[in-house]
Amino acid sequence: MIAPGETIGILGGGQLGRMIALAAANLGYRCHVYAPEADSIAADVCAGFTCAGWYDAEALAGFARACAVVTYEFENVPVAPLAALGDLALHPGTRSLEVAQDRAAEKSFVEGLGGRPAPWATVDNAEDLAAAIATIGTPGILKTRRDGYDGKGQWRIMTPEDAAGLDLPQVPLVYEGFVTFEAEFSVILARGADGDVRFWDSAQNAHKAGILSQSVVPAGDAVRAQVDAARALAKQVADALGHVGVLTLEFFATAEGPVFNEMAPRVHNSGHWTIEGALTSQFENHVRAICGLPLGSTELCAAGVVMDNLIGDEAHDWPAILSDPANHLHLYGKAAVRPGRKMGHVTRLVL
Repeated sequence: MIAPGETIGILGGGQLGRMIALAAANLGYRCHVYAPEADSIAADVCAGFTCAGWYDAEALAGFARACAVVTYEFENVPVAPLAALGDLALHPGTRSLEVAQDRAAEKSFVEGLGGRPAPWATVDNAEDLAAAIATIGTPGILKTRRDGYDGKGQWRIMTPEDAAGLDLPQVPLVYEGFVTFEAEFSVILARGADGDVRFWDSAQNAHKAGILSQSVVPAGDAVRAQVDAARALAKQVADALGHVGVLTLEFFATAEGPVFNEMAPRVHNSGHWTIEGALTSQFENHVRAICGLPLGSTELCAAGVVMDNLIGDEAHDWPAILSDPANHLHLYGKAAVRPGRKMGHVTRLVL
């Protein structure tokens, strides 16, 4: 058990790290961020900051000496250089990173546990893409196997002719067939080192241009009917990975049952509503899990919750948002406003 007063290391310096650090502070911990970018909104609220590259073994080793445990706020941290952390506990572990970093590995892993993703095929060249389209059909979506989020590194292919005009990037790809679905939802759990698992209510999610726009709890009937099956798979994934911390799986609710979309071995945008909407937020339970503390209750604090992302210029509406006393505003402190950039979120409780 990591006692309050100790330092939690956070790999990555974005808004998720910021909110982890704020939750950790409430439990009496200090946080130390490691990130390559000098402009870190997570470091703004932390006691320590190491700005260095992922492959700087000396800097990573020095960072490790300052911490009692290390976690990460996004899944694209390179695995190989983490050996510089030595024997220091890393939660979640590298296995969760390895699986989540590669979309093909992720889909294969979930299929091996009995889960059902959308039809898919790996693509390394134009011939592979043509073969995938011939087998799976169109419409579909081509994605980079690594990196890419919020709609980045993705190409919609509505007809075979669309594929013919693509200048394929020289990186491994995966082609996915479209799924007919009634709703999108996420399953977010926290798992302790002792195997104790807690689930939050599943939010029904809406996206715009590939970016999460809104999460609503409770979800509609189509989602609620499939939550139990999705939770069972999510627990299998967490147990198989030996995952410690928060884990998120995203699903499509279809006529044939839940279809797995992707996973994130971390706190997740669709769980931001838990800060005000649950007895214990995803951020606090992540800290509890990685520090070996008992997990807190995930029960709802209200009849319902609505969380809206503030994307790009929407963050400039903060005076109007705050004019409604029912709104809970979270601005992430990012200096530059850009289209498609998550600048904050606002949560409303339905009492």
